[in-house]
Amino acid sequence: MKRIISIAVSLLVCALAFAQPPYLQSATYDVSKDFEDYSHNYFFADALSDVNPADASGHINWKRYSLFSRQAFNTTTTAMRPLEMLDFPGTEYDNDPTLPFKIDFVGPRTVRVRIYTSPVVIPEQENSLMLAEGQPSVGTSWKYSKTGSEHRWTGEHGSVALDENPFRIVIYDRDGRELTDTRTLSDNDSTQVPTHPFQFIRRASDNRRSINPVFALHANERIVGCGESSTSINKVGQKLNLFVTDPQSPETPDMYKPIPFFFSNRGYGVFMHTSAPVTCDFGNTHAPAMKLFMEDETMDFFIFLGTPKEILDAYTDLTGKAEMPPVWSFGTWMSRITYFEQDEVYDVAANLRSHHIPSDVIHIDTGWFETDWECDYEFAPSRFSDASKMMDDLSKDGFHICLWQLPYFTPHNKYYKELIDKGLYVKNQKGGLPFEDVVLDFSNPQTVQWYQDKIEGLLKIGVSAIKGDFGEGAPLMGYYASGKSGLYEHNLYPLRYNKALSDITKKTNGQRIMWSRSAWAGSQRYPLHWGGDASNTDVGMQATLRCGLSFGLSGFAFWSHDIGGFVQSAPEGLYRRWLPFGFLTSHTRTHGAPPTEPWLYNESFTDAFRASAELKYKLMPYIIKQAEDCVSKGLPMLRALLIEYPEDPCVWTLDDEYLFGSDILVAPLFEETTSRNVYLPEGKWVDYQTKKVYKAGWNRIEAGDIPCVILVKKGAVIPHVPVAQSTSEIDWSKQYDVKY
Repeated sequence: MKRIISIAVSLLVCALAFAQPPYLQSATYDVSKDFEDYSHNYFFADALSDVNPADASGHINWKRYSLFSRQAFNTTTTAMRPLEMLDFPGTEYDNDPTLPFKIDFVGPRTVRVRIYTSPVVIPEQENSLMLAEGQPSVGTSWKYSKTGSEHRWTGEHGSVALDENPFRIVIYDRDGRELTDTRTLSDNDSTQVPTHPFQFIRRASDNRRSINPVFALHANERIVGCGESSTSINKVGQKLNLFVTDPQSPETPDMYKPIPFFFSNRGYGVFMHTSAPVTCDFGNTHAPAMKLFMEDETMDFFIFLGTPKEILDAYTDLTGKAEMPPVWSFGTWMSRITYFEQDEVYDVAANLRSHHIPSDVIHIDTGWFETDWECDYEFAPSRFSDASKMMDDLSKDGFHICLWQLPYFTPHNKYYKELIDKGLYVKNQKGGLPFEDVVLDFSNPQTVQWYQDKIEGLLKIGVSAIKGDFGEGAPLMGYYASGKSGLYEHNLYPLRYNKALSDITKKTNGQRIMWSRSAWAGSQRYPLHWGGDASNTDVGMQATLRCGLSFGLSGFAFWSHDIGGFVQSAPEGLYRRWLPFGFLTSHTRTHGAPPTEPWLYNESFTDAFRASAELKYKLMPYIIKQAEDCVSKGLPMLRALLIEYPEDPCVWTLDDEYLFGSDILVAPLFEETTSRNVYLPEGKWVDYQTKKVYKAGWNRIEAGDIPCVILVKKGAVIPHVPVAQSTSEIDWSKQYDVKY
């Protein structure tokens, strides 16, 4: 009996060891797992059935396959084989369906390819929230030609071709060089890894379909983008889930702000026009294959051709460019969790001025309500006796006020019952609550109006900006007023939230400004976003920079982060080194657990804080000019070097330094040291602090009094102004230029 019990316990331990972990609410969503299920039907893109050259449409024939396990010498692998249809009655269904495709030519660099997995093409009755104009215009400048079995449409900057048999999409540059193509079954002939080709699945559980375009990766190819990702800037070799989550920090593979857009050093970019979950496998499971697993039943891709700058410009022409934020927003934002009363806010403002620390914004986080975190859009009368007067007083001294709030309402919130009674919430399958909180349904125009009325009331009494926190927890299994489920609304939720908040701020105050944590494609139209809750560590600092770089490579011009990290009081050494990184970012906020205010550390640290703040305020003319350029061209202020130097292969993997605008290079110190190795692209570079000149290549460089390596491209002219205590006090007539 003891032996039987021992065996049973061992088997149970083994079973638990190999069991899948439970799915946690709002956890990440790995679409690729659905493409490993033996119960599904698999349809592989096989051949072109027909092509109409006049409107670039036609049909693709798909072959039905199934998965099975193959065992050899104690190794079990997955294999595929053609499947004879078992659908009944067999006379009523196609074993190998023929389904439509459509190509549109949006611009000289942009082509749209749609491939459908159903004979019923759902009309696009509503404009896409992800696209700036709802639906893109269609051009006619691309020319059709046919050579043998290849159908090709050629534009000014490249071409897209369809091979008939086996079916293949091929993208070429203007010189005829192949950039990428879709994989077919025949591509497995040279490998023992049986990688699936371009496919879609029909689930056995509910007959729902999902598509998986599979493209080729080439030797030395680099892929960048996909949102605010903390992993290495080059995504080749990685697997990323593009599903909005609250990862609790910018230090995991999951993202507050995933964006279904990427581009390659080979000269092409891809926007996956969907709000459904996407998993991008960039050579992670098979080095030559880029597998784009999509919960969407349609592949709707916009493909861009050109350099990084040209691709970002074309992508943001399509999905929208940022509007210029107000000048004051580029100043210092002072914050913590949280200022609980009016006197604290006055005290922070007084200390900023008495210590001569330039600053424009004081942010009040979760504690301005009567009950901490309980968002009711009202200043607690017991602690903020006259909030309107407070904001008026601070405004006269050059300060703006930002307030925290969120779109979730707990059962104790006074608006809880009202929101339920009015039906302004995301519902479950029965029409009730998916969980305890009410989650505002921003796909409902009545909800948007209710929410904007509350925000407008705050803006009218003197608030300048609202922090749109959270937004990552929209119920995946919820039902929305749009008529769509959470499968399509979860990722879209941050965009709807960003738009509602930004629009009412622009309408009321005439300025496009907010402070938001979550985002999706199109959110770049609504500046600005910050990087979430970083740890107070060297690694947290470096991961934050990688997040900012990838976010900028995803079409976002403006971004910020919590200087020093969020979780605890920042260690002084780390905080000192983080300061120049934070101030040489488009927007600058110190925030986290108390204390964050520099005078609560010591005089030496206060001096260091002041020095970094004064640096930014002196550079304000440069910052504004660069910001305007970013707005017009879809470029990020915090800029990966590959944007300016795409021909330099070294910079496509460089993610521990950056360009601040086009002419200033910043290399933060990620450990307690006074120097670091810095890679410099072509030309010569001048140390901003010491004026020492460095040549291109790797250099060991000493940081200056400000603990950071800050260099200016030789020959650049950097405009400055005298230091002021707020942007409203800058004397722009005293601008002076410094040539390096």
